[in-house]
Amino acid sequence: MKKSKHTILVPITDSSDYFAVNPLHKSADILSENEAKCLKNNIDVEGNFTSNKYIVDEETEKRAFKLAYLDFIDKREDEETQLFFVPNYSCNFACSYCYQEGYNPIQQKLTTEIIDAFFAYVATQLAQKKKYITIFGGEPLLPNEQQRELISYFIKKATMAQLDIAIVTNGYTLLSYIDILKKAHIREIQVTLDGTEQVHNNRRYLKGKQNTFNQIVEGIDACIEAEMPINLRMVVDKENIDNLVEFSQFAIDKGWTKSPYFKTQIGRNYELHFCNSTPDKLFDRATLYKKIYELLKEHPHIAEFYKPAFSISKYIAENEELPTPLFDSCPACKTEWAFDFTGTIYSCTATVGKKGEELGTFYPHITHNESLIAEWQNRDITTIEACKNCEVALACGGGCASVAKNKHGHVNSPDCRPIKELLSLGAAYYFSNTPIDTKN
Repeated sequence: MKKSKHTILVPITDSSDYFAVNPLHKSADILSENEAKCLKNNIDVEGNFTSNKYIVDEETEKRAFKLAYLDFIDKREDEETQLFFVPNYSCNFACSYCYQEGYNPIQQKLTTEIIDAFFAYVATQLAQKKKYITIFGGEPLLPNEQQRELISYFIKKATMAQLDIAIVTNGYTLLSYIDILKKAHIREIQVTLDGTEQVHNNRRYLKGKQNTFNQIVEGIDACIEAEMPINLRMVVDKENIDNLVEFSQFAIDKGWTKSPYFKTQIGRNYELHFCNSTPDKLFDRATLYKKIYELLKEHPHIAEFYKPAFSISKYIAENEELPTPLFDSCPACKTEWAFDFTGTIYSCTATVGKKGEELGTFYPHITHNESLIAEWQNRDITTIEACKNCEVALACGGGCASVAKNKHGHVNSPDCRPIKELLSLGAAYYFSNTPIDTKN
């Protein structure tokens, strides 16, 4: 018997206690400093570490890992697939941190013929999959009549195919598109606001430098009133993170946080393939969430607007159990595909439009690069050498394959997440005054 290779033990931020988590065996406990020392030294405490499987028999653990892995693969086969469609890479904004400016402009235009080809591909190649479509960009809701007609046609085709639609938009033209969007089965509309009016307008503006905040807010109001779910995204870096305090209060005062049609996410401004932000403005993941933790402690009202996951901490707090072990955190070519108006197929939103990342075509003919697709599909923590003996692998899942490939040159490499740091913060935030009661 020895300490499970999947037992994660971290000191809790602002505490002398420790947080013990085992994603494979679905155990989580707050330990005293002395108990943590015993666990580190493979000393059981009244049989508790054995019963919670922090200390296990090696062969028993191997069988548990294999069964959990097979269960993960089976469940993923039944998961819903998200199909991203990019009608254009152009945009009416000139955001200060736009990464897509690094891509070369494409002269080809979307046509109804290409839209028809996309839906024919979905109907034949993905017929057995549960799926929905996310319209992505660039900016898909551009303010011109031709774009309105194309988006309207796309929505008509989706409705005929009984497919839900999600939209990722900067939100500037939302109000003018409401009549078209009402004809769709809208899953959600993701809109970005980077803070309160002045902060947002200093970062996300039209190409002529005109302000955008008020128009976006009007669009959000209209969508909520029309019962179209809004997913509000705030992209943060060191320039605007402190505005989270005031921005949260703004959303609360607007009544958004009380609506069942409103949710939020924090997006980290970071370098993917191209990034116009200077590096000293960017947060790494651990430092960002340390900052959010500190802001939450000082300004508790932020939690009404946004509650961070802190890895799996929030899930444990809300469900009183651990999530399924995460053997793979990259959905590319498994539960996510990306398509664009040129008729090209890509693995995901992080690769779509990037030269050299093409995986095939759906127009004018269907082609697939099966060997490249297989690389993406086969990637998980069992194929990444660095993940095989990593104690946090089942909470990390190997990270983003696109980021890993951009950094290391191939998808079977890790994009390591700061799981220990996040769990340390999460335990402090979610469990400092509440004991953990997980179901093993």
